Parts: sequence; structure tokens; C-alpha cells
Amino acid sequence: MQASSPRSPFAVKNVRLFIAFRLFFTARFYYPVFSILFLDFGLTVSQFALLNAIWAAVIVVAEVPSGALADTIGRKRLLVATGAMMVVELFLLCVAPIRGGTLLFSVFLVNRVLSGLAEASASGADEALAYDALKQEGMEGQWGRVLEVQMRVQSVAFIVAMITGGLVYDPAVVGKLADFLGLGLTVTQDTTLRIPLVMTLGFGLLTLASALAMDEPGASEQEGHLSTADALRKTVDAGRWILSTSFALNVILAGLIFDGVMRMVITLASQYYRVIGIPEASFGLIGALVAAMGIVVPKIARHLTETQPPLFNLMVLFAVTLVSLFWMTLFTPYLGVVPALMLFGAMSMVSFFVSHYLNSLAASEVRATVLSFKGLAYNISYGLLGVLYAVLVSIRRSPVLSETPSLSGQGLEDHLFMDTFCAFPITFVILMGLFLLYAVGKGKGAQGETKSQD
Repeated sequence: MQASSPRSPFAVKNVRLFIAFRLFFTARFYYPVFSILFLDFGLTVSQFALLNAIWAAVIVVAEVPSGALADTIGRKRLLVATGAMMVVELFLLCVAPIRGGTLLFSVFLVNRVLSGLAEASASGADEALAYDALKQEGMEGQWGRVLEVQMRVQSVAFIVAMITGGLVYDPAVVGKLADFLGLGLTVTQDTTLRIPLVMTLGFGLLTLASALAMDEPGASEQEGHLSTADALRKTVDAGRWILSTSFALNVILAGLIFDGVMRMVITLASQYYRVIGIPEASFGLIGALVAAMGIVVPKIARHLTETQPPLFNLMVLFAVTLVSLFWMTLFTPYLGVVPALMLFGAMSMVSFFVSHYLNSLAASEVRATVLSFKGLAYNISYGLLGVLYAVLVSIRRSPVLSETPSLSGQGLEDHLFMDTFCAFPITFVILMGLFLLYAVGKGKGAQGETKSQD
């Protein structure tokens, strides 16, 4: 006799652990001070750029193989490996020698490689494990509700991490706290440098504990003894399925266009804030506000997926993104933060929509691999757009200098940024136009084939 299904999706153990895993893995206390943390350790700007390029490259190379590995050896095993890598990469930073020269760079290099591998390994496997657990209970229709709660919880965690991480990194704040407690400590930047890292290491241990506590659904347990050849076969099968399933391919293509352009703009957000006159001391508060939006946006996204067809949701996203990007090109002092917040909200909706549609389409045995293909497409899109933007800035540098020879330093960089920012909405319109032409042509072709068969 089959056991009755729990009435709430959150009564399913893997669902609760999935939310916990995402919270502890993604909410990192060093995010608000990410770039200056590297520099305060003693790395140069060029080393910082090189290390993050290596991090992105590792994710691109490992994304799809990790998904196939998850579908082959088991999602839980890969998530446990993810938690272990997070613990090791953060421990390395906690003991890294400040201004340690070559040794310091080597430690950070290992950290970036492990971090990239952990990001790639977690991508898709955690979702697949939670979704399959829901499916076993006959509750896959509740996935949208799970995503909504997960994103809201993650947003609250981000708010806490952003505010707390910035505060504990500040020697003045920590010094006042030490005086209040009567500790009599002399607090310097070298002292506070590791506090956000140690706090995140604690989250790393909780990430590992969450992964260890998960259960592997029966189907995946049987797949845990398959060979490397099976992993390759799964990768090929998943790729073939995406190419032959028009809706899944369209979801990934639309997602990579939105995500690539949005992420490029968001990467440059701090420079945009400075140009529109926002004080740097407010950047952390804006980050917390963005995280707070994540409490509301998933609820809206779930309502749209449950009540509106995908085409309507695509048009909503297109309109919000287009308005945000063109509004940002005006660089309106202070009020220019509004379209930036709109863009952050739209990016959160993209994440929700893509996860909802792909998980509902993909079969259990290739779900993690399909989600990894999505992650791979996103990272390639982001990387290509980044290279193209860098080339555009390089091309425009000489004309800008000839027009305003008095510019130099930060003033020149800000001027170049404003001069080239219009490339983002233009690129977005072109890519979306090409996508819509492709999707419409593909749809007509499919209809023609159906009629000819009739």
C-alpha cells in the first residue's frame, strides 16, 4: 500500500535540505567586500582579474561534465563533494599569508579553481535532487511554490550577509565592539580581513552537513554504479533532447540572452552607481535592498507561471528589461538607481521562469545534465559579451581621448563607461529580435511538417 503524500512540499526532507543548501552555499559574508578583500590581502588588480577569469573558465569547462556526473554517480555524492570543496577553498583563504607574494597568489589560485568546481558541481544537482523527491511524492506541481520560498529565504540570507559582512570588515566597527566588551584589543584591517571568511567557512560546514543529510531517490541510487561511458552517453542524450525539444531550446536561448546582458550590466553596477552620484557608502545598502526584492519577486513570478502562458511572461520580461536598460542610459542622478533595481528584479524572474519550465520538461534521468547545459550556455553568453564589451571600450578609448584630452584616470573610465553603455540595450534588442525570428520560423516549420504528414 502506497504511503500518503505529505500535504506540504516542505514536509519532504530533500526540499527542506535543498533550501538550506542553497542558503548556506550562496550567502557569503565576504560578498560586499569581494574585490577589496583580494587587494587587501596583497594581490594586484591584474592578479584579481586573472584569478576571476580562471574561476569563470573552470565553471565553463566543468559545467556540463558535472551535470552528467550527477546523473551518473548520484546527485547527493556530487553535492557532498561540493560542500567539501567549499570548506577547503574557504579554509585556504582563512590561513592565506597576507602580502605573501607568490605563495599568496598560489593559495588564491587553488581557491578559485575549487570555487569554480564547486559552483559547477552544485549547478543543477541540488535542484534535480529536490525536484525528484517531490516527484516521488506526486507533488511536482508544487515546484513553483518551493522555488518561491527558496528564493525568498535566500534573499533574507543575502540581506544579513551583505550588512553583516560589511560591518565586520570595518576595523572601526569591530574596534568599538571590542571596547564595549572590554576586550582591550587593537583592531586593524589585517585583523578584520579574515572575519567574513571565517563566518563563511561556518556556512561551508553547514552546506556540507545539508548535503550529507539529503536522501538519494531510488532511481538515482541505481544509477550510482554506472560508468564514465554512461556519463558521456547521458551528456549526448541530454544535448540531443534539448535540440529536439523546441520549447526547452527556446527557454535556454531566451534565458542566455536575458542573463548575459543583465549580468554584464550588474557586474558594472558599482561604476554605474558612482556615475549617477550614489555615495560608495550606500552600495552595501543597495545590495541589501536588491536582496530584499528577492522576497517579493518570486511570488510575482510564481503567479505568472501559474496563470499566464510562457509567451506572455517572455513579453513582460522583454518590456521590463528594455525599459530598464534604456532608462539607465540617461544616467539620471540618484533616480537612476530605480531602473537598476528593476533590472535586478527582472533577472530574478528570469531565474525563476527558466528553472520552472526546464524542470517541468526534463526527464529525471537527465535533469541535472540539462540544467548544466543551461548553466554552460549562460556562462558562454556572459563571457562572449564581456569580451565584446572590452573590445568596444578599447576601440572607443582613442576617440574619447582625442575629443576630451584633459580626461584621465577615473574621470576617463567613467566617461568611457557612459559613452559605451548604450551598447547593452542595443545588443539586447538585436539578440531578442534574432531569437524571435528564429522561434517564429521554427514554429512555422514545425506546423508545415505536421500538415505535410497529415
